Amino acid sequence: MNDFTDALADAAAATETALLKLIPSGSGPEAQVVEAMRYSVMAGGKRLRPFLVLACADLFNVSRSCSERVAAALEMVHTYSLIHDDLPAMDNDNLRRGKPTCHLEFDEATAILAGDALLTLAFEVLSDLDTHDSAKVRSDLVLEVARAVGAHGMVGGQMLDLVAEDHTLGVSEITRLQRMKTGALINCSSQAGAILGKASDNQRHLLSAYAHDIGLAFQITDDLLDIEGDVEELGKETKKDEAAGKATFVSLLGVERAREQAKILTDQAIKHLEIFGKKGNLLCDLAQFVIDRRN
Repeated sequence: MNDFTDALADAAAATETALLKLIPSGSGPEAQVVEAMRYSVMAGGKRLRPFLVLACADLFNVSRSCSERVAAALEMVHTYSLIHDDLPAMDNDNLRRGKPTCHLEFDEATAILAGDALLTLAFEVLSDLDTHDSAKVRSDLVLEVARAVGAHGMVGGQMLDLVAEDHTLGVSEITRLQRMKTGALINCSSQAGAILGKASDNQRHLLSAYAHDIGLAFQITDDLLDIEGDVEELGKETKKDEAAGKATFVSLLGVERAREQAKILTDQAIKHLEIFGKKGNLLCDLAQFVIDRRN
C-alpha cells in the first residue's frame, strides 16, 4: 500500500496547490468570505474525491493540468457541502477535521456565503477554457456535477437525512439516502475523470459501478467509526447519530454484519476494475483503504 499512500499524498498536495491558486487571498470588505473559503478547503481531509478524479483520468492518460483543476473543483463542491452540513440548522457540528467548523470560526452568515461561493467557483472552474479545450467536455463536466449535487443528488440526500430524524428508515431507505448524500459526489468524481478521458460508455458504466460500491462501503465505515472511533483521531464528534436516534447501517445491521457488507462491496468494486488491468491498481487500493481507514 506504500505506492497508494504516496499517490494519495501526492494527489492531496496537487489539489491543495490548485485550490490556493484558484482561491487567492481576498481584499476589501469581501475578504472575510474568501478567508472562510480558504480556511475550509485547506482544513485537511483525505481528499478522496480529488484522488478519484485524478486516478480515473490517469486511466486515459489525461493531462494533469486538466485533471487537477477538475479535482480542485470537486473538492470545492465537497467542502461547500460540509460547511452547510455543519450549520446549526443541519447537523449542528462543532468540529470538522479537528478544527472548529466554519460557522464557529467565523459566523453563520459568513459560512453560508462561503459555501455558496465555493459551489459557484467550482462551476466557473469547470466551464473555463483553461480546464479543457473541448467545449463538449466542459459542458459534460458541468452537467455531471449539477446532476450529482442537486435535488436528486447530494442536496436531496441531505433533505432525506433531515426527514429521517422523525422517521424510522429501513436498509433500503438508508441505502437510497446515502447513495444521494454521499455516493452521488463520489460517483461524480469517477465520472469526471472518465469525461476528461473521453471514456467509452462501457468504461463509464464500470467506473460508476465501482464508485457506487465504494461510496456505500465508505458510508458503512463512517457509521462504524461513529460507534467505535476516537474523537481526536476522527477530528469530529462521535456517536451523534446514536444519540439522535437516527437509523444507520450499523444500527440496522449490527456491527459485524455491517463490516461484512462493507467487505462485500469492496470486493465487488475491485471486480469492476478488471477491464483496466494494472492501470486500475491504485483504484483497487483505494477501495481497500476506504474500509481500513481509521478516520
